[in-house]
Amino acid sequence: MLHHSIRGAPALERFFELAERGTTPRREMMAGLATFLTMAYIVIVNPGMMAAAGIDHGAAFVATCLAAAIGSALMGLLANYPVALAPGMGLNAYFAFAVVGGMGISWQVALGAVFLSGMVFFAVSVSGFREWLINAIPISLKLGIAAGIGFFLGLIGLRGMGLVVDSPATLVALGSFREPATLLSCLGFVLIAGLVARGVTGGIVIGILVTALLGIPLGLTTFQGVFAMPPSLAPTFLQMDLAGALGLGLVGIVFTFFLVDLLDNAGTLIATTHRAGLMRKDGSVPRLGRALMADSGGAMIGAALGTSTTVSYIESAAGVQAGGRTGLTALTVAALFLVTLFLAPLAASIPGFATAPALVLVACLMAQSLRDIAWDDTTEYLPAIVTALAMPLTFSIATGIGLGFIAYALVKVVAGRAGQVGGAVWVIAAASALKFWLQG
Repeated sequence: MLHHSIRGAPALERFFELAERGTTPRREMMAGLATFLTMAYIVIVNPGMMAAAGIDHGAAFVATCLAAAIGSALMGLLANYPVALAPGMGLNAYFAFAVVGGMGISWQVALGAVFLSGMVFFAVSVSGFREWLINAIPISLKLGIAAGIGFFLGLIGLRGMGLVVDSPATLVALGSFREPATLLSCLGFVLIAGLVARGVTGGIVIGILVTALLGIPLGLTTFQGVFAMPPSLAPTFLQMDLAGALGLGLVGIVFTFFLVDLLDNAGTLIATTHRAGLMRKDGSVPRLGRALMADSGGAMIGAALGTSTTVSYIESAAGVQAGGRTGLTALTVAALFLVTLFLAPLAASIPGFATAPALVLVACLMAQSLRDIAWDDTTEYLPAIVTALAMPLTFSIATGIGLGFIAYALVKVVAGRAGQVGGAVWVIAAASALKFWLQG
């Protein structure tokens, strides 16, 4: 069956190693669609944040789509991973509200800082230092990172479903089941879970589309049209101010962009490769160097286009769950982002309550990594759980990873087992502690 499905595309099969990974072109493309639908919100959210920093909204929309398309294509072609890239949530908020809004730095200089952080990122990727850094992470922390990103994704999904809302008294609280969108989201979750349990190919995509369609008669899903010519990219293209970003006062900003980019991408690559069965038995990630080059290259290209740091997206886990195992999934995402340039109204018609259930389902699946932790060793499971808990509770993947590494190093030392702490762990723990200190 597999060989029959790829007989018409032998070059495609050979390049992406489809047979070796037990997949087909159709499955990869459906997986790409699943990933795209769960991360398409970025083409709406990111331009709004860039506009808050003074960047032209139309140009930011085009930059977002192009950065996602180019970054995802790089990942697919260089690393052959089913991982998509786009401007990162969290980093765009730091760019708009902390750097530009809080520090009064122009968006041109801020883009320069993003570009420089990408250059540093690329340099350490080529040198092999970053690959050594990530492969040297203890397996318990890698498993904790995978579960923590799942919990983080689950919180985003539950909030999107309306099941979790903010509360001044308890921080979070249960939403109202009287809201039609919340009820539809719950129905969508059950539908997606049932289809996945039955092994239906593209079950996540089907569930998302059915949930969106059910919202039309209730006035919750608004059909916004199909075609629109993309706005001009001229207001942001190559407008970054590298000279201004080289100022000594911006070293801390460049370092923050770099460190968060490093930790977020490392966490996403660890989580998705573990879920896809692509991680080696010793916990190392194959072809990691190429994946890191794609990440860093995407960050530099995004800055040149006019948007904040481009990162690997944890929503790629939705595509992995739908069967994606190769870079063809990432290329499909890239193609869909290019189409989105002309079909923005149609893409915007898929509401958040329809994609949120998929995030919660993936979160549940990713939490399975906790079962492989060494539960009989306190110095291993405790830092892993600190990592997993801190991500959703601080609403930051990078913060969770940083606290996990600090906990791992200190617990090992106090337990009299400092010799088990590798150099990479000390490097990340020290860098994270410095970042927390600089943040105050």
